[in-house]
Amino acid sequence: MKKALLLVSILTISVFSTACINNFAVQELNNKAKVFMEQGDYTAAIERLKSSIDLDDTVFESHYNLAVAYTQAEDYLNAISAYEKAISLKSDFADAYYSLAVAQESLASAIKSGEYIVNETGNIVKAQDDLNQDTVSVEDTEDVELEKTLSPEAQKAENDMLTAALANYNKYLESAPEAGDAEDVKNKIKSIEDRLNAASAPVKQINEE
Repeated sequence: MKKALLLVSILTISVFSTACINNFAVQELNNKAKVFMEQGDYTAAIERLKSSIDLDDTVFESHYNLAVAYTQAEDYLNAISAYEKAISLKSDFADAYYSLAVAQESLASAIKSGEYIVNETGNIVKAQDDLNQDTVSVEDTEDVELEKTLSPEAQKAENDMLTAALANYNKYLESAPEAGDAEDVKNKIKSIEDRLNAASAPVKQINEE
């Protein structure tokens, strides 16, 4: 997440220095969004960046910064969508793949923890936004801590997000082979591979004594 935080400043500064951006209102909205992000007010930043995109939806930096703001606000679904739009505008920007992978890996963890669920229509949503949380089954106990078990749909969604994150971390390394954080990213890749392998491994039978 430290890398994503760093990119907030780098990309908003690049907006102001990009010669092809002639719309002062777009620059001003990005400038305001930068201030709000630095203050931790991601909701306000998101609104400014959405307004910027309404004025000109061809500015890569606006979409990328919107994605970063969504990531910081832990709105991973919208973050992923915004990163994908940014990449469609500038596919050679390596850090976009890294940041997209961060959002996808974060969403996978949020699904595992129950913060996000798969609803009855098969869509991933925030748990508090869906009244029917049948995707997480809880065994009722009295004095024992409740244990959550993911439904097959939620497990698949988690694995799909991890698989997508794995692909984008690899794209990041392919695009920036000399990146200073290459070893850290390789460790992330190994960790995700281990999680996916563990998820696909058959459940071992425990012999009762």
